[in-house]
Amino acid sequence: MTVDLNYERSGDPAAPPVLLLGSLGSDLHMWDPQVRALSNRAHVIAVDHRGHGGSPAPAGPYTIADLGCDVIALLDTLGLDAAHLVGLSLGGAVGQWLAAHHPQRVQTLTLLCTAAQFAPAQPWLDRAAIVRADGVASIAESVVGRWFTPELAQRDPELVARHVAMASGTSDEGYASCCEALSRWDGRADLARIAAPTLVIAAEQDGPTPPSALRTVADAIAGAQFHVLSPGAHLANVEQAGAVSRLIEAHIAASTPVGVARRAVHDVGMSVRRSVLGDAHVDRAIGSSTAFTEPFQDFITRTAWGDIWAREGLDHSTRRLLTLAILTAVGNEHELDLHIRAALRAGMDPDQLVEVFLHTAVYAGVPNSNRAFALGKQALADLVGATEGST
Repeated sequence: MTVDLNYERSGDPAAPPVLLLGSLGSDLHMWDPQVRALSNRAHVIAVDHRGHGGSPAPAGPYTIADLGCDVIALLDTLGLDAAHLVGLSLGGAVGQWLAAHHPQRVQTLTLLCTAAQFAPAQPWLDRAAIVRADGVASIAESVVGRWFTPELAQRDPELVARHVAMASGTSDEGYASCCEALSRWDGRADLARIAAPTLVIAAEQDGPTPPSALRTVADAIAGAQFHVLSPGAHLANVEQAGAVSRLIEAHIAASTPVGVARRAVHDVGMSVRRSVLGDAHVDRAIGSSTAFTEPFQDFITRTAWGDIWAREGLDHSTRRLLTLAILTAVGNEHELDLHIRAALRAGMDPDQLVEVFLHTAVYAGVPNSNRAFALGKQALADLVGATEGST
């Protein structure tokens, strides 16, 4: 009997679906770094296993197949034929089972800090007994102590405390039953059956699932890529958030048909373009395009807006200021006027324009900044006039 899993969705539902399955004792928020990084280009679905987070915790014991069937039911509920599946530790075991037993539902597979067998079984059964007797909270600190390197734990005690609270919030029965599922899990014979393009990521300082365990998995899956990250312990997706997100994104992109990938980037770019320049301007640009100019509209939407403006390194406000400074410096009046007006419509304080133009005057020349002030003055006057005309 399957259960209705708790999940959160981010990004464009029309983009490639990426489903994230976490570690024993975690909830879907362990994937927050990847949700932020991937949702610009993907439909990201972070999931709570049964007995974890907001998912129900039926009486155990469970099997990895039980957890896998829950995921199949979720895909059916979401109307998804298949997804790019990412699993860490327990989630990685579920991912292996799904890729071997339901290959048509797994577009690509990414396995992090996991194993094909979590032997020996007795420590898992002992842990299940402790949790049923004393609760997950009684072991939460020791569990989370294996999730991060000592250096990170010392540097960021708040991060550790947050994850201890996460683990402590796991259902006692759910945690214990998943321990029992891991005690019986042996997917070694199934690895050769996995046909999905597979990425395997290990962490150098991961005690529970060391790189050697991940190497065994990668060697048994035809064509699998293998990476070891350092520093990193069991929750490598948190400690090495940027590296993990980039590896996942590249893996999915390499396995996505070119036409689908181009469309996904175009759709992200169009959303960003509209948020920065406004619907009216974008609608005019698209409405006036012809068969001759349409390739340029597609190019600028994908590259400038879907790639550069959608990057996480700078927020849109900072990118606006940089754009205004660069356009002033090079004397591109048409684009400068467009971006001044877009910035003002978006609520930018005119005082920020003053600072940009003064700063540019020092480093790029007074005449160009003088012209920028003139364009800004006219844009402000037009904005005030339009506001007064609407009252």
